[in-house]
Amino acid sequence: MDSFPLPSQRSGLLFRTRQHRGGSQVAGCHRYDLVWQRYISAKPMHAFYASIPRVPNGSATCAPLPTFQVFAATGADAVSFLHGQLTQDVASVSPDMARLAGYCTPKGRLLATLVFWRAAGTSTDTDAGQIYGLVRTDIMTPLLKRLSLFVLRAKVKLTLADLHVAGIQAIEPERLEATVGGPLPRTPWQRTELPSGTWITAPAAGPTLRWWWVASNEQLQQTGAALASHLTQMDATRWHMGDLAAGLPWITASTQDLFIPQTVNLDLIGGVSFTKGCYPGQEVVARSHYRGTIKRRMSYGLATGSNLPVASDLPGTDIYDATQPHEPCGRVVDAAGQGDPLALLFETTVSLTAPDLRLGAAAGPRIERQALPGVP
Repeated sequence: MDSFPLPSQRSGLLFRTRQHRGGSQVAGCHRYDLVWQRYISAKPMHAFYASIPRVPNGSATCAPLPTFQVFAATGADAVSFLHGQLTQDVASVSPDMARLAGYCTPKGRLLATLVFWRAAGTSTDTDAGQIYGLVRTDIMTPLLKRLSLFVLRAKVKLTLADLHVAGIQAIEPERLEATVGGPLPRTPWQRTELPSGTWITAPAAGPTLRWWWVASNEQLQQTGAALASHLTQMDATRWHMGDLAAGLPWITASTQDLFIPQTVNLDLIGGVSFTKGCYPGQEVVARSHYRGTIKRRMSYGLATGSNLPVASDLPGTDIYDATQPHEPCGRVVDAAGQGDPLALLFETTVSLTAPDLRLGAAAGPRIERQALPGVP
C-alpha cells in the first residue's frame, strides 16, 4: 500500500477559537500544513465510484467516504508506540480484528476517535505498514502532527496512506463475496484482507451488515468493473446516519478537547482498555471509571421539525431541557441527515429524565430519544 510522508514542519498556521459553555473562549492553534491541506481537498474521487449505478437494483450499496482517511504507522516500534498513545490495548489486537480507540489530551479529553487494525504478515517486515488507522479527514493532519511530537527515538514512521475508504451495506452478501475475492466477515470488528482490499465489519443497529472497505488505487482498478455491477451507489449521509444509530462517536475538529471517553460511551462499546497501562489522560479516564464518577453519557436521538439546521454545523451545539430553559443540559457529539429528521448523538447528564429535549435553544427543534444498541 502506497503512503505519503508527513509534510515539512515549516507550515502555515490556522487558528480556531471555540466558544465554550459559560462564555469563555479557548484558542485552538492547529498547525495545518498548507500543502497537505491542498492535497486533501484536491484529491479526486476514484473513477470506480462513478461507475456504480445509482438506480437501486436490490444489490449491496456503496457510499464513498471522502470524510475519512487512513494513516499508517510503520517500523519496529509501531505497535508499542501506539499502544502507549491510544485508549485501546493495541498490542493484543490480532490481524483478523479491528478495534475502536480514542486519543486524549493529558486531561483525558478526546482529540480523536479512530478504528485501527494490524496488517497481516508484518511481524518481521518493519518496512510494511504495521498499524493502520481510520480517522475523520478534518482532524487527520493535527492528529499525525501531534503524535509525531512523541515519536522521539522510537522506530516508527507515521504517514498518510494513499487509500480510498467506502461504506458497504448488504443484507445478503453472498453475491458480493463472489466478486470481492472471498468470504466477508460477519461479526462487528472482524477484519479480513481480500484481493479487493481490507474489509472490516462495522457495528449496525439493525440486521443489515455493514463494512468499511479500504482499498488502494490498484485494487479498485483490478476489481472495479466486476464489482460495480453488484453495487448501488449510496449517499455518504446515509452511511453516516448508520454510524450514529450504532453509537459510533466520531470526533471532529469542532468537538476536539470537549469530551472524555466515558462521556461518549467509548468504554461501553469496547474503545477503552482499563488494564493496558499508561497513555495520555489515562489517570483521568481510570479515576472516573473506578470511582464511579461518570455523570454524563451519550444518547441517540432524532431532531424533527421545520427549519432544521445543517447537520455538519451541529457538533458542539448545546442541548436544552425545555422545562428548565435557563442553561443547556448537554451537547451534540455528531449529527447527520438532510432535512427532517436529523440523526444526533448527544451527551447529557446521567440523571436527566427530561421528556422534552431541544436542539440549540429551549424553543428549538424537538429531540426524540432512541435506543442505542449495547447501551443501557
